[in-house]
Amino acid sequence: MSRLVRRQRTAPYEITIGGETQYICACGLSANLPFCDGSHDMAEGEPPDKLCWYDEELERHEANEPYAGIRSDTAG
Repeated sequence: MSRLVRRQRTAPYEITIGGETQYICACGLSANLPFCDGSHDMAEGEPPDKLCWYDEELERHEANEPYAGIRSDTAG
């Protein structure tokens, strides 16, 4: 399933429970949600002023529609 994800964080969130450290996904791309599986590496290089989405093959695409409150530029 493809989805648009608005990220508030730029890195996984570290938590420690019972002496075990885990990382919570911040990109929404992990196949092991809510935990990080390193999928955020593919989001490296996303233009900061563009909204990107990922298809089922995890290919990056730029969104062409305006999504109020998610990106600051205007649709072309």
